[in-house]
Amino acid sequence: MASITIPSEDRTLTEAQEISEFLGRFGIWYRRYEGNTESLEDCTDDEILAAFEAPIAKLKQEGGYVTADVINITPDIPNLDAMLAKFDKEHWHDEDEVRFIVEGNGLFHISPADGPVFRIEVTEGDMINVPRGTHHWFHLCSDRRIKAIRLFQDVSGWTPHYTESGKDEGFAPLCFGPSYIEPATEIESVL
Repeated sequence: MASITIPSEDRTLTEAQEISEFLGRFGIWYRRYEGNTESLEDCTDDEILAAFEAPIAKLKQEGGYVTADVINITPDIPNLDAMLAKFDKEHWHDEDEVRFIVEGNGLFHISPADGPVFRIEVTEGDMINVPRGTHHWFHLCSDRRIKAIRLFQDVSGWTPHYTESGKDEGFAPLCFGPSYIEPATEIESVL
């Protein structure tokens, strides 16, 4: 399940309801798919799209999306660092960025105009929509793997528009996972 960290408030959100409410303040929707995605690890892109035909159709109808595909990023992709460099600088798009995570995890940093920068760690079963115009950037977690269904409102996909703000340089691309425990800020002695 996703988690949200708001560094400026030293706060982490992990419950689906509080995540949805927080993201809703910025026009971002989050949904959790409760079905099984584990059996899809060795499936082709077409098999994955067929397995999620009903939820994809519903999302297409709700958001006016006309096409869907599967992106499968693994550490052995040639020129992976160059490909990832397209996503790790603050940017925005002319259309929504919709992702349904089938496998792996990644980290969206969101930089809303009317709120603090926060990070969303998405994992298997998470569905998220980052609305058009929302400033954000994305990193893979340390295993450098993610498989996701992407939905588009334009068959040509989306183009990033970089802000050149430099904000992305001030935030660590660290994924912590649901079992991460924040380190203590003060040393307590146990006697």
